[in-house]
Order: sequence, then C-alpha cells, then structure tokens
Amino acid sequence: MNYSYKGKILISTPDISGDIFSRSVVLIIEHNEQGAFGLILNKKNSQMSSKFKNFFDFKIEVYDGGPVENERVFFIVKGKKVTETYTEITNEFYLTEDIENIISSVLSGDLDINDVKIFSGYSGWTALQLDDEILKKVWTVVDVYNLDYTLPNDQTLWKSIMQNLGGEYLLWANSPEDISLN
Repeated sequence: MNYSYKGKILISTPDISGDIFSRSVVLIIEHNEQGAFGLILNKKNSQMSSKFKNFFDFKIEVYDGGPVENERVFFIVKGKKVTETYTEITNEFYLTEDIENIISSVLSGDLDINDVKIFSGYSGWTALQLDDEILKKVWTVVDVYNLDYTLPNDQTLWKSIMQNLGGEYLLWANSPEDISLN
C-alpha cells in the first residue's frame, strides 16, 4: 500500500447488484496496511431510526454505515467534543461510539442534534482489498471539500457528486437505478 484514502470520499460505480453499496457515498475514516474503515453517508435505515425514536422526543434518522457489525452504533459529530473517546475526521468533525455521552449531551442541550449523524454498522475492507476495488473501478475516489458529513443526505448526494465530476460520470448520474433497464 503506497497511498492512504483516509478522509476521501468513495463514490460507487453504478452496477446491477442492488446491494447496500449501489449508489453509495462512503467516507473513509481509516485506511492503512491492515485495511480500511468507512461509513456510507447516504443510505437511511428506517428500522434503526424507529429504535432511536425511543431515546428522543423527535424524529431521528439513522444511516446504514455499511454491512459489517450492524449492532454497533457510530456517531459523526460536528464541532464540540463531548467525549474523550473519538477519532478526528477533520478539524470540524469527529467519530465516536460513545452513545451515553452523545445522547446525554443532546438531551441536555449541550450538543445540537443537527450536529450529529448516527450510523448502524460500518463498511470494512481487509488489507489491500479497497486498493484492489479501486483499481477495478468499483469505486471512484473523490476529494470533497466543505461537505457537511452530518447533513441528512440521501441518493441525491450520489447523483450530485457524479454530476460535479462531469464527463462519463454525468452519464452515470442520469442513468436509471436499475442500469439493466438502460
């Protein structure tokens, strides 16, 4: 491995598999010799969202972070650090699994719920697996600046990034969800 994709965005190439990675936008949190760890930013999980409603008096969106360990919950938080256990993503954003401090900080008003994005599970790759998938053009690596990772994104995020890439990506952005229909 000569290069780390840490902090980069992966955009899935359209395919006919229809799995969780179809039209996904993935933020790579860690990438080293042992493998890679990331979270899907644009796939909502309605089942987990319903479970989290039990903690709060308002609607909460939970996202599928990926297909690995769906019982684990991760939070991307913007701004104020309300926990000692976190991984810095950028100067503005960090990742934590500290559910107790996040929930108590939101309930006390110390942290705005709009500055938190909740994920169930994660996306993981073994050593060199991500590098191989990128070489096979399963993923397009994008440097995205000024993306607010806590915004409530859906499939429009994938399409928007594809359109901004232009060229052949513009064709993909406008292709039907099931490309076998094209």
